[in-house]
Amino acid sequence: MPPGASRGDEATETELALVRKELLAEDVVRLTLAPAGGGPAPAWAPGAHIDLLLGPRGERQYSLCGDPGDTSVLQVAVLREPDGRGGSRYVHDELAVGSTVRVRGPRNNFPLVEAASYLFVAGGIGITPLVPMIAEAGRRGAEWRLLYGGRTRSSMAFAGELAERAPARVRLCPEDESGLLDLDAVLAAPREDTAVYCCGPEPLLAAVEQRCTSWPAGALHTERFAPKSPRDAGRPGSFEVVLAQSGRTLAVPADRSVLEAVEEAGVPVLSSCREGTCGTCETGVLEGVPEHRDALLSEAERDTGDVMFICVSRCRGGRLVLDL
Repeated sequence: MPPGASRGDEATETELALVRKELLAEDVVRLTLAPAGGGPAPAWAPGAHIDLLLGPRGERQYSLCGDPGDTSVLQVAVLREPDGRGGSRYVHDELAVGSTVRVRGPRNNFPLVEAASYLFVAGGIGITPLVPMIAEAGRRGAEWRLLYGGRTRSSMAFAGELAERAPARVRLCPEDESGLLDLDAVLAAPREDTAVYCCGPEPLLAAVEQRCTSWPAGALHTERFAPKSPRDAGRPGSFEVVLAQSGRTLAVPADRSVLEAVEEAGVPVLSSCREGTCGTCETGVLEGVPEHRDALLSEAERDTGDVMFICVSRCRGGRLVLDL
């Protein structure tokens, strides 16, 4: 698990009621959810996300974007994705105030570390996990800046309130007005005291990572919506997995994931996204070298090799021993 991350009781499901639904920006709605049976909402910290369990439409992960100090509700912002799998369309078009939805989590793979200064870089809906981080940085008395890009000003959720809150610290860059984000201007000179947080589409994340190669190790923190392609992954091959808790040995063929092999053997394993982005299926590695294909672990954590996300990651040799 990334240092400082808190998965929470990821197996716990809560039934929440939709108490407010509002349009934040073009194709972005904010959902305010309260426990259906009363009482406090699950506790969380900036960077956390929840899984919305949408029945036959599957599960979707959304970053929490409200105030962690408000224990009465949880809030997420959902972008309509016309080419998606249907979850966002259901949320936009069918989920109505008064409806209930089951939620798993919160889980946090993107925690806000302690730092004297923060640089936040957002692209599109990637602003959502950064909103509570910015508020927390302010509460800590830390310096912070935000560079926020989107297709158009009208598509950029939270843009107005962030700019109004701290106009000197927020730079809004709608692409149709000012082009792409000027990353060189903010990342060219590494700073020892600054943590960089970035969330958004893959081209933005890749560009930020490239420019942060000269920054101190651990300065950059990212969250992805899709798995990161492994740089040196070979062709998928078969291997064995030993389940240490039962002593069983399973064959993982080239066309199956470790998760699928474990499930087919009747071993219960919690999972959600199945694409290496949510962190639900994190599993301890006792022996062997994983081939990491997730979007969560840092390079240092990958080198340690003591955990893997079995929905996508594989084996660099012929055998893994897992804490299952």
